[in-house]
Amino acid sequence: MAKLAIIGPGAIGGTVAAWLAQRSDHDVSLCVRTAFDRLEVETPQGLLSVQPRLITAPAQAQPVDWVLIATKAYDVSGTAAWLKGLVGPATSVAILQNGVEHIERFAPFVPVERLLPVVVDCPAERASPGKIVQRRDAWMKVPDSALGQSFRELFVGTRIEVSPTSDFLTAAWMKLCLNCAGAVSAVTLKPNGIVHLPEIAELMQGLVRECAAVGRAMGANLPLNIAETVVDACRGAPRDSVNSLLADRLAGRPMEIDARNGVIVRLGAEKNIPTPLNQAIVALLTAEVAG
Repeated sequence: MAKLAIIGPGAIGGTVAAWLAQRSDHDVSLCVRTAFDRLEVETPQGLLSVQPRLITAPAQAQPVDWVLIATKAYDVSGTAAWLKGLVGPATSVAILQNGVEHIERFAPFVPVERLLPVVVDCPAERASPGKIVQRRDAWMKVPDSALGQSFRELFVGTRIEVSPTSDFLTAAWMKLCLNCAGAVSAVTLKPNGIVHLPEIAELMQGLVRECAAVGRAMGANLPLNIAETVVDACRGAPRDSVNSLLADRLAGRPMEIDARNGVIVRLGAEKNIPTPLNQAIVALLTAEVAG
């Protein structure tokens, strides 16, 4: 039986935990600060209602086979507190976070050879602690390595598809192209339907073109029409869907500004690539945080 611990009870972590708990050969624990009675995820296939083991304090944590990190990208220090107890000599750690700097965030805490970066696409929203709505099936991409294959096997038999790829760098930047465009919703406080306004679609394409230019400079193999592809994908999604950046702003929580747009500005500066649109988005969202 595989012992699994998921750090982060939000939309992604809760959805992943609920699906993993469907397998009888998994012992799933969920690391939370505030306990709740049951984990309920309304999926496209119906309701998943499970009662995973809850760990409510880092001091209670014991070593497991796999740790899945589903916290926000900015919460490295808070996540590291859990890792001290969960990570043993043979523990593998999967990083299910936004951005393109998965390994850099956790290399100070876990040997690099046991860290697995994961690109996640899981349209889900947390209604309240332990209550999540998953809008469509999720997928993940991981490096095509022994660790990646082992991670994929954890999800066999679930509705979450894990695909190993020989070009993880490109996969991560492809996802960042989508995420950076979503920042427009956080700035305007509007759900996904705003993409149907021509002026907004043009702005989103500009954000993506900047991201793609930086990604290519970093070695990613991104298609020339990536900006149009991202906007088309957004137009195909439900108009009322809310991405995590907007959800966090509406709830008054910290936002992943750096992991989604700030990283484009930072790495663009290193490569002498101008990123004025992403820079403006970062400035506007940072000003909102500053009050």
